[in-house]
Amino acid sequence: MTAATLTIDLDAIRANWRALDALSANRVETAAVVKAFGYGLDSARVAGALASEGTNTFFVATVEEGARVQAAAPGADVFVFTGLMQADVADYLETGLIPLLNSPEQTENFLREAPDLRFGIQLDTGMNRLGLEADELLRARALLGDATPSLVMSHLACADEPDHPQNASQLAEFQRLTQGWDVRRSLAATGGTLMGAGYHFDLCRPGVGLYGGLPFAEAKPVVKVSIPTVQVRDVHLGESVGYSAAWVATRPSRIATLAAGYADGLIRAMGKGVKVWAGDQSVPVVGRVSMDLLTVDVTDLLEVPEAFDILGPHQSVDDLGDAAGTIGYEILTSLGGRYKREYLGA
Repeated sequence: MTAATLTIDLDAIRANWRALDALSANRVETAAVVKAFGYGLDSARVAGALASEGTNTFFVATVEEGARVQAAAPGADVFVFTGLMQADVADYLETGLIPLLNSPEQTENFLREAPDLRFGIQLDTGMNRLGLEADELLRARALLGDATPSLVMSHLACADEPDHPQNASQLAEFQRLTQGWDVRRSLAATGGTLMGAGYHFDLCRPGVGLYGGLPFAEAKPVVKVSIPTVQVRDVHLGESVGYSAAWVATRPSRIATLAAGYADGLIRAMGKGVKVWAGDQSVPVVGRVSMDLLTVDVTDLLEVPEAFDILGPHQSVDDLGDAAGTIGYEILTSLGGRYKREYLGA
């Protein structure tokens, strides 16, 4: 088989959830964000594993994602970040998914089309992305009357930088907007959970930390990617390798070609500075990452293995993200459909 193998450790995801859950008080619920197909790792498998661990609340981005999670975790509450879009009303009525109302228009849609649904409210406290602003919240509460949201939440823009002043600013605004309101509240995702009890409120909703990503530095690694070796060739001093002749041999070299590339989420910009691993020994990626292939310098290996690891205990999604000028989230959610997937702890 020439396809690279993506191994996903569900036991590690469970362990990361337990570790994040332990950071908050017993009265605080720890939910899980499983949007974007479970950060690329299969939302149904992730939700099923976490439901078996005791997770009762999940968050997704779209109704379509929510239905998949709901089937994997029957009885759990599934909130939808993008809220009550007009085109989704029938799906909400059929599934019982919980929309997070983000705008006056969505609030009016809710009251007109689905007033018997459970719902949540998302507040904009400074990110200027989704959610009701202060004046819109006053209008929404007046329209909703005695209807009580299942959750009121907001999202921190800078939680991966604990000392950033916007964190305290958003916390104060969230407290101001919800003061005296007898509702369940949520502000913290992974970064907010790590910042301590002042950000926890009634529910924390970690996402990337469950999957082994920063800012949860203590997270157990969740993914491993092993790439088969297709070919090994000798390259003479002065010869180039790959597109644009971007790498030129400064010594007689042996170059291995591996069967994965940017079509598999190994982003083209990451080439320089990235390594692949044969056990505990690393070799550098050289030349441009192409659509289906990448090349590595194996000159110093005594033996070339049948496959190399590019993700695993020695190199994380955040390491690859740094090398590509992006973030670990993008690496995770870009891992493509060609991998042979293996699940541990299923």
